[in-house]
This record gives sequence, C-alpha cells and structure tokens, in this order.
Amino acid sequence: MQRAAPAVDASPTVLRTRGWSDYELIDSGGGRKLERFGALRVVRPEPQCLWTPRLSEADWTRVDAVFDPDGEEDEGRWRCAGPLPAPFPLAWDGVRFLARLTPFRHLGFFPEQAANWAWIAEQLAAATRPARLLNLFGYTGVASLVSARAGASVTHVDASRRSVGWARENAALSDLADRPIRWLAEDARKWVEREARRGAAYEAIVLDPPKYGRGPGGEIWRLLEDLPGLAHGLARLLSPGASFVLINAYADRISGLALAGLLADALAGRGGRIAWGELALAEADGGRGIGASFFARWTAAP
Repeated sequence: MQRAAPAVDASPTVLRTRGWSDYELIDSGGGRKLERFGALRVVRPEPQCLWTPRLSEADWTRVDAVFDPDGEEDEGRWRCAGPLPAPFPLAWDGVRFLARLTPFRHLGFFPEQAANWAWIAEQLAAATRPARLLNLFGYTGVASLVSARAGASVTHVDASRRSVGWARENAALSDLADRPIRWLAEDARKWVEREARRGAAYEAIVLDPPKYGRGPGGEIWRLLEDLPGLAHGLARLLSPGASFVLINAYADRISGLALAGLLADALAGRGGRIAWGELALAEADGGRGIGASFFARWTAAP
C-alpha cells in the first residue's frame, strides 16, 4: 500500500541561535553586525539590520577586523587593527574547527547553523541503529563532524578541494579523523547520478547548496534552476528506512515554504512530515534577531 504524501506544516518555524562560549552576536543595526568569534571581535555588513544599534559607535570601533564589501556580492576584504589573524580554533558542543577570515565575509562556518547542527545530532541520537548520512555541499565539515560524533557513517561531498582539505583539518582538530567519514571533492549533481547507479542508500541527507557555484570540472551550479533535479535525484538515494532530509539555502529569491514544496514533491509517497522556516541569529540579550537562511526538513516520523 502506497504511503501518503508528506504533511507540510501550515506555519513556519523560526530557529534562533543565541550564541555560545565561542560565538556571540553582540549588537546590530545600521546595516552592520558586531560579533565575537572566540576572542576576536569583528564587524560585518548586514543589510537586513534596518534598526539603530544599541551600543555606542565607540564600542563598534573597538574591534579586531572590519569587512569592507566589494559590490553587492559577498566578496570584499578585511581591514584589520593589526596583522591578519592566523587561523584559530573554535568549538561547538565538543566539535572543534578552525576559523579564518575569508575573502567572502565569513570565517569558514555560519553560526546560525548551530540550530541545524543541534537538530541533526538529536535525530541521529534517536535512531535505533547507526545511520549512513550524506552531507552534500559540505563545505568545511562542521555538520559532518557533528554527525560523525553522533554515531553516523558520513559521506562528505563538496566541489572545492580546499574546503574538503579544511574539513579534514577540522576532523583532526576534533579527534574525529578515525571516524567513518568519506571525504570527496566532486560535482554534486554528477556524483549523485553515479551514486544512484551504484545503488547506494542513505538513512539521512543534509544539503546546503549555494545560490551559484562551480564544480571541480568547471560545472555551473544555479540554485533555482538546478536544485529541483538534484532533490529528485537525492530521493533515489534514500533507503526504505530513511529518517530525515534537511535542505538549507541562502538566497534572496528562495523561501522555507518553497523548499518545503520541493521536498514534498521529491518525496511523494514517503509519508512523514515537513517542517520549514528560517534560521536567525539572536543578539546576546535574546532580543532582536537577524534572519540568515531558509530551511525545510523532512522526517519519516510524523
């Protein structure tokens, strides 16, 4: 008997990351955000911050680095109070990783993803047997390490060899290098097609695709054009006993509801439930928040 289509939540969920010992959103406003990464205080542009900062301008100038954007995209350069800081270790819930000032305004991870990391760990902890998890567009591997630490056998795929190398550094830093993790520098679409032909199966899939990217062979990725086909390809990789799929996306023209609709279409007949919404960063006092990305997540259990 064919199972019902996944049930999509009627209302969105906003997941707020309130910071932890190695990260803090100190203040925001005026198109900027003031953050602390470990001991490093930085200012980064954030056009969504339409309100007035709470702290004085003097507080905003006592920082180690300021990111100056170059145009409307994410590229730019850091202006540092001293020498460019060397990569430095941070941690989240026992997983350690290196932070670096990159030319793309971030530091090698996205702190709002802590809400997704916690959810992934919770789902894996509830599993009745070790899960095979695929992390597609895995970047520097924090989600992969969270999953491996929770007992999953992980396949980590990213088009950038540099990112995969960074992820392996993070695994060693976290004392997780001996865990069952496959590290692959591959084009996501081509690899998923090959994996389906091989008859591979996973109990969990996590993907965080960029709005635009290039594969190692020059392949072009465009989120709105290419994500639907990829989602349907990934559905072929789910085992009969699969437990969850999580899609996260950073793009102006996407929404959590759109991602939920795509998952419902790709997973037609699997039953379960799809929650959707937005990830946000909350200031240190727990008040104002900054919307950061959109997500949809399917679970087999309703």
